[in-house]
Amino acid sequence: MRRTRSLLQVALALLDDPHGRHWGYELTKRAGVRSGVLYPILHRMLDEGWLIDGWENPTEIGKRPPRRYYELTPEGMQELGGLVDAAHGDARFGELLGGVA
Repeated sequence: MRRTRSLLQVALALLDDPHGRHWGYELTKRAGVRSGVLYPILHRMLDEGWLIDGWENPTEIGKRPPRRYYELTPEGMQELGGLVDAAHGDARFGELLGGVA
C-alpha cells in the first residue's frame, strides 16, 4: 500500500486503540480525513487482511440502524506499526508525527 499522509492518519487513529472496535464516523474525526478518503483506505486494509469488519447486533442498539465496525488483526497491528515506524524517518510526515522526522 502506498504511504500517504491520509493512510498514516488512519493508521495512527486505529493504533490509538489497537484492540478496540472502530466505527467509520469516529475514525473520520480521529484521523482528520473525509469519509471519501477513509473508506477506500479501510477497504484496502480489509483486502490486505489488516482489518476485519462486522455489524453491531441490532437487538442491542435500539431504533437506529446497525453500524459497521472495524477491528485490527494481529497482522494489521504489525503492518501499521511498521508503517508508523518507517514514517518517522520520512520528512513528509514530520509534522503529523509531532515534528520528529
